[in-house]
Parts: sequence; structure tokens; C-alpha cells
Amino acid sequence: MISEQDLQPHLDVENPNLYRGIILRRILAYLIDLTVIAVIVAIAWFAFPLITALTLGLLTPFLLLFTALVPAIYHTLLIGGPASATFGMRFFGIQVWTSDGLKPGYAQALINTVVFYLSVATTSWLILIIALLNSKNRCLHDLLAGTVVVRQ
Repeated sequence: MISEQDLQPHLDVENPNLYRGIILRRILAYLIDLTVIAVIVAIAWFAFPLITALTLGLLTPFLLLFTALVPAIYHTLLIGGPASATFGMRFFGIQVWTSDGLKPGYAQALINTVVFYLSVATTSWLILIIALLNSKNRCLHDLLAGTVVVRQ
């Protein structure tokens, strides 16, 4: 019987050409992603006063929680989606794949995103130096989530 994994495209994650210049592309892609996230949050904050007034303040805690979760939602939905890339990643021609050469699902994308934000927040970005120490330029969140970031 054919499984769903057999129908997915496979990628040769051992091909060194997939990782050429990936660190700079990742950095620039994240800057675009931060801009998109900032726009989403700004739009939400403009809507908050109206929503707060209409609900007499009852939804305010949920609105604040939504604001905090925007980056996680953004990255999880886009990385776990069909393109396996955020808008910034698409712009710079990179994608997230599993270390087995498959596209990640939403659960794996969520793990990748949560570990990224937790590790960066606790180490002030220093944890990203790990990408300089391995041939595939994988960061801690990539290693823990079982993903690689490659050129398309």
C-alpha cells in the first residue's frame, strides 16, 4: 500500500549546493518576515480600540494574546503550508524541509518556530552562531525540530 509520505516530493538534503549562501538569505528573509509581522500587529492595534469598545473590554486579554502569538502563527502556518516557506523565505528563494527530505507539517513547523523564539529570547541571538559550525548551516531550532533550510 502507498503511504502519504511516498506521495510527497523528496529532496536530496545531502547536496551541498542547497546550502550555499543560506545564512545571509535566512537573515534577510527574517527581516522581511519581521516587517510583515509588524504590519499585521500594527493593523491589529488599530482595530483594538474599536473591538475593545464594542465588547466593553471583554476581549482585551484575547487581543493581547493574539498580538503575542502573531509571530508563531505566521511562521507555523507558512512553514507548515504547501510552500514550506514564509514570505521572506520565498522572496530569497529558500524553503524549510525535514532532515529526511520531506516537507514539514504544521506540528514540526510549530516546534521549529517555538524553539527558535525561545532560544533567541534566552540567548540574545547568540544561539544562531551554531549555524556557522556545521556544513548545512543549521541553527539549534533546526536541529531540534529535525529541519533544514535550503535554496529552492
